[in-house]
Amino acid sequence: MLVATLLVASFAIYGALYLAPGSPIAALTGGRSVPPEVLAQLEERYHLNEPFLTRYWLWLTSALHGDLGESIPLHEQVSTLISQRIGVTISLVLLTSVIIIVVGVGLGIVGALGRGTVDTGVLFASTVSAALPAFAAAVILQFVFGVMLGWFPVLGTGDGFVDGLRHLTLPALALAATSVALVTRVTRTAVREELGREHVQTAISRGLPWSGVVQRHVLRNAAIPITTVVGITIASLIALAAIVETAFGLNGLGAYLVQAAQNKDFAVVQGISLVLVFAFVITNVVIDIAYALLDPRVTLGSRAQ
Repeated sequence: MLVATLLVASFAIYGALYLAPGSPIAALTGGRSVPPEVLAQLEERYHLNEPFLTRYWLWLTSALHGDLGESIPLHEQVSTLISQRIGVTISLVLLTSVIIIVVGVGLGIVGALGRGTVDTGVLFASTVSAALPAFAAAVILQFVFGVMLGWFPVLGTGDGFVDGLRHLTLPALALAATSVALVTRVTRTAVREELGREHVQTAISRGLPWSGVVQRHVLRNAAIPITTVVGITIASLIALAAIVETAFGLNGLGAYLVQAAQNKDFAVVQGISLVLVFAFVITNVVIDIAYALLDPRVTLGSRAQ
């Protein structure tokens, strides 16, 4: 299934760019007219004179060997350009994932176990967070914590681990805003449902410690829906990272994908798109494995009912 998904995705990526307006020749020549013999040489070098399926097959087989082609404007290997930027995107997604899990799940549990003002506060916070798309959250965080308070830098990636973490804090918070709200709501609902089940109420009536009831009965059974929504939101970060990377001047894959598309650098767009799809598919495989570990009744490739 993994191989089939990647194969279909690779065909869609290559086909979409094949149908896109503009041409690699225009990018190669800068829009200038060139002699026919030069044009023929360029078409032969980049296989532009081959049929679509032949070109796709050549690209796919090269990609399987780690060769994603050559950037036309920069005359550099796409794999090299990606390797120079992928670390920033991975760091941003990992930090954002930690924020989503810790804050989202934490607030959801607090809201489910709490009542009155506590629960209302959690619902209000999640509502405000849900109303903030990534680009709006980025602007607000930059202005408040970067410009007004000066606590965090608003541009660049920094040098070293600590400085890099400071530079990624605001981008990660902006990227996590909407996802935290979703995870909070789902966690709160799942925990509330488990608290109302008969076996949980029986355990409470028998005088079992509250912490033990929550850990053994409530959180364990609520883990499946929580894992589902956490996995979906983390997988979506791969696509949304481009917005935040651009806003904060991060030299990551998302921002570079936008730049490459604007420059009609087809090889780079194809290469980054393939890497992002691969990361998305792998994330879903990890979620499937997590299901099987959390609930033995769930087999790999299926979902809990």
